Amino acid sequence: MPGPLALVGGDEFHPGNEPHDRLLVEAAAGRPAFVVATAARDSPGDAVRTAQHWFTGLGLAVTELRVRTPADARSDELAAEAGRAGLLYIAGGDPGYVARVLEGSRVWAAMRQAWRSGCALAGSSAGAMALCEWTLIRAAWPGHTNRRPATALGVVPGCAFLPHYDTFGQRWIPSSQRLLGAETLLVGVDERTAAVHADGVWRAYGAGRVTLVRGEQRLSFGPGEAIEGMPAPGDAPAG
Repeated sequence: MPGPLALVGGDEFHPGNEPHDRLLVEAAAGRPAFVVATAARDSPGDAVRTAQHWFTGLGLAVTELRVRTPADARSDELAAEAGRAGLLYIAGGDPGYVARVLEGSRVWAAMRQAWRSGCALAGSSAGAMALCEWTLIRAAWPGHTNRRPATALGVVPGCAFLPHYDTFGQRWIPSSQRLLGAETLLVGVDERTAAVHADGVWRAYGAGRVTLVRGEQRLSFGPGEAIEGMPAPGDAPAG
């Protein structure tokens, strides 16, 4: 049976994330817990240290699954580590890079299998974007608002993720709808907030809200509320 799946809106490893992160700690159940800092290209060490400090405060020791390059993602040794995990948490950063590195790799196949077997799987911001069917990357440089879709890891089918929805994620809606189609589901999640799938139900956790965007429709869900309209996580192919 798959473990909990958490899509976090960003500002991870800081106060306000306790509700969903405590659920992840519980799900780890004494097994190894890893942070995957692939997306944090400029400062992966800082991301790992922040995660370790945060989860230590919640009673969980976290180490890095050191997947920083495509060569790392092909490692049998790292795949074996991922396969014994109780928690795999993909930190934020570059939304295009993390999907490119993991897609089709031995490490991602092991991560996916671990989740299918009960490991908790989480991603924040770029990490959460990579777990959906499409990730949204910059359409041009410089510029942040215009986004174009790229194929991601597909654990949550039929949707794309809008992180930091309460700060800047809403600005991505026009370009995302133009390229994906207005009726494609966009999942907007505020910072320090998560959409969590556990026991067959999506539910909102944390400090803010989860907003489902489809065409002109907006459905918003607050802490503890069941989220209606999100697709169930699927047994995505390894790539």
